[in-house]
Formats: sequence, structure tokens, C-alpha cells
Amino acid sequence: MKTQNLKQLFKASALALIISSSMSAFANPTDQVIAIVGKSAILKSDLDQGVAEAQHQIQAQKKEVPPRNVLEAQILNQLIIHHAQLEQVKRYAIQADEKSLNEAVLKVANQSGSKSLEAFQQKLDSVSPGTYENLRARIADDLLIQRLRQQQVMSRIKISDQDVDNFLKSPEGQAAVGGQVHVLHMRVSGSASAEELNKTAAEIKTALQNSNDVKALEKKFSTASIKVDGADMGTRSLSDIPDELAARVSVINPGQTTELITVKDGVHVLKLLERKTNDKKALVPQYNTRHILIKTSEVVTPENAKQIIDSIYNRIQSGGDFATLASTYSNDPGSARDGGSLGWVAPGMMVPEFDKTMQNATVGKVSQPFETQFGWHILQVTDTRQQDMTAEYQKRMARQILGERQFEAELDSWLRELRTSTYVEIKGITPP
Repeated sequence: MKTQNLKQLFKASALALIISSSMSAFANPTDQVIAIVGKSAILKSDLDQGVAEAQHQIQAQKKEVPPRNVLEAQILNQLIIHHAQLEQVKRYAIQADEKSLNEAVLKVANQSGSKSLEAFQQKLDSVSPGTYENLRARIADDLLIQRLRQQQVMSRIKISDQDVDNFLKSPEGQAAVGGQVHVLHMRVSGSASAEELNKTAAEIKTALQNSNDVKALEKKFSTASIKVDGADMGTRSLSDIPDELAARVSVINPGQTTELITVKDGVHVLKLLERKTNDKKALVPQYNTRHILIKTSEVVTPENAKQIIDSIYNRIQSGGDFATLASTYSNDPGSARDGGSLGWVAPGMMVPEFDKTMQNATVGKVSQPFETQFGWHILQVTDTRQQDMTAEYQKRMARQILGERQFEAELDSWLRELRTSTYVEIKGITPP
């Protein structure tokens, strides 16, 4: 891809540049359309803003800025791909929920020193009215594109059971999912820009090559706007480390550090000191559960459903047979045929209200009626056990590692195909 050399540049735009671009500082009454992408247009002001951001970041990295025409061609190609993805977002009707969007905007707000969305909005709009909404729209677009990529790219990644088995039999697989690791963990967070946080994290990564003194590194790299937290995590199972971090640690050798890992709470770097075999089993509690469900419908109001489930509960309390009543009245056909039995259920398999009631139930006792999104339930836990899920955990971990390996390559391939298949008409600039 021609824009590969700018790929990393666009992954972590500095906060100041994101905000400035949201102000549409380059827009003017005589703005020119320079490209048509599907049903959307790229304006000259979009290109000028993208070039300004790129120049600023390249200069900040003390690198030579390419000639204007080369930079324009590369930025235009980035904008075309961006718009092509947004066209796909519309095609597949992908939407960002308010909670995720608010969390993403709040993260940017915190980086700028604002503790709430309200304070952030006031801060931005005091500089230029409408800046907050423009920034929010830009972040929303980024979230939608992330979801599109997950949806489209993950569907292209094919990992067979044989692939998983082969990986688990390999030395790397044995170490990744069946071992213990001794890890040093550094996290960089704070109110500084994303660019500054990544720069500091990169410096820490380099320092870790010659030092294991996490407290000294904490002190050296922490500033008023950058918080560095270091910890010797000791020797622990990979299953005890968050998946996003464990997957990165599993593919490096002792003495090596991971690449920078950017997640919600900051930028992480880990150094692997030692790897050991692990005999620890992944034991998961399970509950042998049966239930009766009464759904609401056009003819059964929520009040009627509650009355029916109360009646069934009272009959069971008076000696009625749970299995017989489930087979007769339950609106869950899959379990009703088997006397309401759901078999062995692990935490997290059911909706939260059901899950909480199940885990708090006394074995053999029928629960009070409770409501979920599906209707009104009563349940009974007839037995509990600790199930060895080690094999299932190992396979899940293996799939994650194999999938992460393939994702970037599949993403590049998908983007090239998308660029080729998207209608693009370029006006007034040499095509990239």
C-alpha cells in the first residue's frame, strides 16, 4: 500500500491536532471538491488539514517532511480509504452506542485535563463554537470504522480446529497457553497527548532492554502530565493476565519486551523475564439449573406474566412437580421438553439477572420469581461443581493468538480490495 509509511502516523493523532481539525480551520466559503468517493465528497479543506497534521507530526519526530505533492498524494489516499470505509459503515448500518461514544470522548477529555464531558464541551466551544460536536462526530466515525473492521476482517480469518491443535502442540503454543511467566509491567497514562504518551512509552521500552528496576523507571519518566506505573508482576499463569496483554507476552522470548499496547487505561509495555511450565488448572464453577419462563406477548401483558409465574411458584411451594409444570407452562421450548433443564451452566452464559439469581441460589430451593429481558422466570439449582476448563481455555487462547497474527495482514488486504472496488473520481490533484 502506498501509504504504508504514514500508517503509524495516523493511528495516534495528537490531541491538539484532533481538536484543531475539528474546528474546520481550513474551511472557507469557496471550498473545492477534490475527490468523489462513492456518494461522499472530499474537500480541499480536508486535504489541507490532513497535510497540516502530517507535517506537524513528522516535524515533531524530527524527520524530513516529504515534498508537498508527495504528502498530498499520500494524505489524499488516506482520506479516500477513510471515506470508503464510512461508505461501508452506511451500507451495513453499523451504529455506535452512546455509552461507547461517551467513554471514548471522555478519554480524550481526560487527556486534555477535563474531568467531565460537560467541562470538555465548555472548554472547546469557548475557543470556537461547535468544536465539541465536530470532535465528537470524528470520534464516532473512528468507532464505527473500528467496528466495521472487526466485522469484515474477522470474518475473513479462518482458524480451523486443526490449526488450533497444531499450535497447542508446538513449543510456542505450549509456552503460550500452558505456562507461567515472570513479567515486568509498565503503564503510561495521564493528561498528556496521545503522541506524548506513546513517545514516553517507547522510551521506557528502550530503557527496559538494559534495566529491570521498574521503580527507577517510574521516577525517571513520570512528569506533571505523564504518570508511569511500574510493577514486577512476579510469576503467574498467563490466564491470570488480561487477554490483551497475555496474547502479546505469549509470543516473545525471555529478555524481550512487547510492542506498545494501547488500551483504555493507557499505553502498556511488558518485559518477559522468565517462562515456566504450569500445572495449574482452570477450574470454573458450574450450576445444574432448570427454569420456567413465562414470556410477555400481544396477549400476555407483563402483569399477566407476573401473575402466571407467581401462580406456578405457589404451586411448586405447595408440592407441585417442577418438571411437570415446566413441561406444561414454560415458554422456553428447548428446556420445557426436558422438564425445564438447562444442564450445567457456567457464570456469564446467561443474561445478568438470571446469572446473579443462579449464583446466589441455594441448592434445591426454588427462586423467587424474577424478570429478565425475556420475561418472568423461576429457577432451581439442583447441584453445583467445579469443572476443569483448562482445555477449553487453552483453545480459546490459541484462537486469539492466531487471530491476532492474521488480523493486520487481512486488514491490509481488505483495505486494498476496498480501495479498488470503491468508485473514486479525483479532481484537481495528481492521483496517488
